[in-house]
Amino acid sequence: MKTASHYHPLLVILHWLLAVLILAALAVGFFGLAAMENADPEKIAVLRWHMAGGMLILALMIVRFVVRLGTARPAPANRLAPVVHYGFYVLVVLMAGTGYATAIVAGLPDIVFASSGDPLPPTFAIYPTWVAHFCLAAVLVSLIVLHVLAALYHQFVRKDGLFRRMFFRRRARA
Repeated sequence: MKTASHYHPLLVILHWLLAVLILAALAVGFFGLAAMENADPEKIAVLRWHMAGGMLILALMIVRFVVRLGTARPAPANRLAPVVHYGFYVLVVLMAGTGYATAIVAGLPDIVFASSGDPLPPTFAIYPTWVAHFCLAAVLVSLIVLHVLAALYHQFVRKDGLFRRMFFRRRARA
């Protein structure tokens, strides 16, 4: 694969869009859904947004992965960077998978999207898939923190201009 001085513009757009969407989905999950009782009728509307957002995130991550494989990109900032970046792909796919599995076993498609009128289960914690979804979310938060700290370290301590690679600029191929 040829290298470039900056990432492809579509990768840049998808990076920042996914960053916002993933942070929003995690915030809704940890601070919105977790704080609401399942008997709260508004929880279904919040779940609808969370589930739709999760599906959108998965679709955009797949597009980003395909584009990433097919375009020139800068050399990794360090040896750990590829592991972390591929870790994001794996975690997002696993998050979507465990979220989907939880939705199926809990009957959420009919409740959330088809407005069946059935109540939500008393708790999602009874489903091993939800427990996995929650644990994966905690791991994803940890990986995001590591990613942000590493980017800040490169930008402000090493002063290697790492942020320039993930913004819009003319790309020079090496």
